[in-house]
Amino acid sequence: MGRKSHCCAVIVAAGSSTRMALGFSKQFVPLCGTPAIVRTLSAFSSAELIQSIVVVCREEDIAQVGNEIQKYRIEKVTAIVEGGATRQQSVAAGISAAPENAAYFAIHDGARALITSEEINASVEDAYECGASALAVPVKDTIKIIGKNHYVISTPERSTLWAVQTPQVFERGLYQRAMKQALADGGDYTDDCQLVEHTGVKVHLCMGTYTNIKLTTMEDVEIAQAILKSREAPL
Repeated sequence: MGRKSHCCAVIVAAGSSTRMALGFSKQFVPLCGTPAIVRTLSAFSSAELIQSIVVVCREEDIAQVGNEIQKYRIEKVTAIVEGGATRQQSVAAGISAAPENAAYFAIHDGARALITSEEINASVEDAYECGASALAVPVKDTIKIIGKNHYVISTPERSTLWAVQTPQVFERGLYQRAMKQALADGGDYTDDCQLVEHTGVKVHLCMGTYTNIKLTTMEDVEIAQAILKSREAPL
């Protein structure tokens, strides 16, 4: 399709945030004074290869997300929609709200707030070449597969293991066919690459960075703030 293809970012921020026990959505946790979701959206708004952004969040968060977008003057957001009961349903809601001329979807976890515009552009470029691409990094630790009572069954070769991140970018028709097949087969995937892989399509991995962490626990928040301070460029 080339550089001028319309790529719509679908930011999935509809999780319950139970593991943080904040009493509010983790999307609004401040990172060096700026809400996490604002940092996420700002990176996508600044990315040259992103033309539009759809935010998917909980119904009770829609107004606040809208207020933050207005407060921080974030551009390119064309819709804020309510998520579903599962991640797959939330992504489907976001894609349904995407502009009709979007040729690619860049699906991203709202809680990966340290993503950079450079990483976003790289993943979109990779999808232009391969049709399906995801940011990922080689696993640093040795991984064990365990069975009952936590006894080790096997040890996969570390050189073949990568930790997949987001954004995960897909050509529009390819992703829509994968979603249609998942619905027909009764599949409900937590990873969009897996959704596409189920159709037999191979996803290409694009080298990411180890700083593109996901905010899951309060320890992650502390790590994220340390990384931001090291960048010395708070919003």
